[in-house]
Amino acid sequence: MKKIIYSIVLILTVFVNQSCNEDLLDQVNPNTKTVTEFWLSETDAEQAVNSIYAAFYKPGSFARWIYFRLDLTSDEGFSNSPWIELADWTRFQYINYDFWEGNRVTWRDTYKAIWRCNQVLANVPGIEFQDAAKKERILAQAKFLRGLHYYYLAILWENVPIILEPSSPEVRPAGNTLEEVWVQVEKDLTEASQGLPAEWDAENKGRPTKGAAMAMLGKVHMQQREWQQALDAFDYLVTGEGKGFYDLEANFKDNFTHEKENNIESVFEIQYSEKNTGADNETQGANMGNNRAQFFAPRGIGWSDGQARYWAVRQFKKEMTKDNTLDPRLQHTFLYDSLEEDFGDKTYGRNWEWNDDEAWFRKYQRDYFRSNEDYFSQVNIRLIRFADVLLMYAEALNELDNTADAYQYVDRVRTRSNMNPLAIAYPEIGNNKDAFRERLKVERVLELCGESVRWADLKRWGDLESQAGVDKIKERDPDFNNFVVGKHVRLPIPRMDEANNVNLDQNPEY
Repeated sequence: MKKIIYSIVLILTVFVNQSCNEDLLDQVNPNTKTVTEFWLSETDAEQAVNSIYAAFYKPGSFARWIYFRLDLTSDEGFSNSPWIELADWTRFQYINYDFWEGNRVTWRDTYKAIWRCNQVLANVPGIEFQDAAKKERILAQAKFLRGLHYYYLAILWENVPIILEPSSPEVRPAGNTLEEVWVQVEKDLTEASQGLPAEWDAENKGRPTKGAAMAMLGKVHMQQREWQQALDAFDYLVTGEGKGFYDLEANFKDNFTHEKENNIESVFEIQYSEKNTGADNETQGANMGNNRAQFFAPRGIGWSDGQARYWAVRQFKKEMTKDNTLDPRLQHTFLYDSLEEDFGDKTYGRNWEWNDDEAWFRKYQRDYFRSNEDYFSQVNIRLIRFADVLLMYAEALNELDNTADAYQYVDRVRTRSNMNPLAIAYPEIGNNKDAFRERLKVERVLELCGESVRWADLKRWGDLESQAGVDKIKERDPDFNNFVVGKHVRLPIPRMDEANNVNLDQNPEY
């Protein structure tokens, strides 16, 4: 009995002594730091801003599903996926607003990226830096990335909550108007442009530059049809102090492979890698590759959930080069039924299946060095190319009744592909602003098809605002038979978010 009592007393003594030692209980988990343990050093700030870039590797973002919204919902693409609900979300058949792959995951991952931006912008100002310029660049990157993500929220959903502070689950933000979202995006990009460098050193290639911020700002003004403000923003890259940093690559194909990334034509591109082949999560080994190639590859090579509309292939064949050959951009834009006949091109060893009048997007596919696709493509996505900037610059000039000056910027893009100057190929256009605009719509398809700009183009041109405009699109894309003017120009807000937030109103007509 005494031995039992002695043992109990000894155990209690040890427990009391340990309980009195607060240091034993107050342990820091190095893998899960709290807010008070983080946001203390320059290293913390660098890690935090880098975490924003990691959002590009999430499936709702440019790693996978956003292409279904930007490319396949437009008249350039469609889906024949056996997954009916997935295909329905490319043809305006929105039944379940919480459909994960079609709507909710992109909403979630975009706001997750914005939350990380807000964390940086709220906490980094309080950190002491030895180099004030370094601190400014970190904050500028966060502003650029927040502006970029809000740009795509505006393009897809339009009326979305503007959240500018680190939020918590109990926050119930109201939706903002599209006009209010544009104001905020302009503010973020303008301030970002003031803190970003004209170029980065080799170690930091891929981070946004001042030119990237000015290009994004120009795109925002273009969507609002603020032509002079757009021209002013693009001027930095085209005729201003940033002119020397941007030009067209000699080889069109070099914009879509991993062999010449971050080149002189790239204004901003998302960096992908096949280094990590893990799952889509937040672990250290999470996937850093791009999944687009797997989902857009032809049957027998990938899932073939996304295809190109064949009218675009025919569009390329309407005009020959100066040497009376096919436009070389066609070869690098599509995989299609007569590719081998037209160019002698045996892509993927021709192990893919096709029918007559079928095409797939070739940009960002890896047929140039392998015979299959997977979820881990290392090919960077060129989110903004200088060719796009030149064509928008021409568009803005035309809308400002300066059509004569606009020709040179379109010709600069056409010349690379050995096409005749626009005035020689289409002399009937002259200085007719409407005729020039219609031709520019074609030029953007020939240069940029499958690069996730078409949906924004259709909205900017007003082609989705009237039944007459939609009827013209129907002629080349039957999915637009389902399009309801005033409704499908924007996505529905996910039902779960609407249900959890009494202050958030659903988009019109949903």
